Amino acid sequence: MGHVLELHGLSKHFPNHVALDDLSLAIDEGEFFSLLGPSGCGKTTTLRLIAGFEAPSRGEILLRGEPQAALPPHARKVSTVFQNYALFPHLTVRQNIEFGLRYNPRADARESVRECIEMMQLDGKQDRKPAQLSGGEKQRVALARSLVLRPDVLLLDEPLSALDPNLRKQVRTELKALQRRVGITFIFITHDQEEALSVSDRIALLYKGKLEQLGTPRELYLTPRTRFAAGFLGAVNWVNGVGVRPESTRLATEQPREEGIRSVSATVQELMFLGNCLHIETRTNEGQTIVAEVSREDCPYERGQAVHVFWGRHDEIRCEPS
Repeated sequence: MGHVLELHGLSKHFPNHVALDDLSLAIDEGEFFSLLGPSGCGKTTTLRLIAGFEAPSRGEILLRGEPQAALPPHARKVSTVFQNYALFPHLTVRQNIEFGLRYNPRADARESVRECIEMMQLDGKQDRKPAQLSGGEKQRVALARSLVLRPDVLLLDEPLSALDPNLRKQVRTELKALQRRVGITFIFITHDQEEALSVSDRIALLYKGKLEQLGTPRELYLTPRTRFAAGFLGAVNWVNGVGVRPESTRLATEQPREEGIRSVSATVQELMFLGNCLHIETRTNEGQTIVAEVSREDCPYERGQAVHVFWGRHDEIRCEPS
């Protein structure tokens, strides 16, 4: 499997701001790749550079080995699904999907549009206007409009942010299944770590315009290189310079004696019911806060109770300062 997209030393400087600084990535054919990070980290700038909406200050973009700098957006084999879907309100579903073919007319255009309507489960809705569609249906139309172009790379700019939480989970599952079915490389832009972890083959975590860490979801979550990476991918307790995630943290009324276990004395401060589990916030004798995740069915603890907080040494996160 070869690289479909390569970024070499990509930078973007604005008059008073460095949005992206020396980013290099190689993205594989058929990969579901996510650019993850907080607002202002450079992920949307990266998308705009790949799509051709911005010109890099420095660096190179190669699509299947071909430089892209001289090509306008419509001449690149890249398609974008925007955050607000950018559907034309006066056009029907079918017309919105067909619109993407205006620069790329093909003999099989009618059949391609029909296939996309069927694949996106929009049968019976092709004559509706966007105002007559749900949020999930609008997203499917936007995806169909991009996929009908048969791009080498599909860019998705936070495409789930406009959906309610329950629909987001449903649609991201559909999105992953769709990507596997069509085999196109997806580059997914998101600030939501749960979304990135759930759908990605690999994740590039960006911070202040730089690549903080690159790896699989498992690698980033279990072996983060920096404190920023550890905290952005999920909750972490920091105890004397060592990180432990709440799901790896346990409580006991008796001090554990097993080998390979670390423990500290603490007092229960709060119990937070989260539906599928409980988070118990404790405070150590040194004043550090530690949160343990426990089963909702097995919680004999109450506020003010003295406990021992413990974890296995193999669950510890040791990383560099950010």
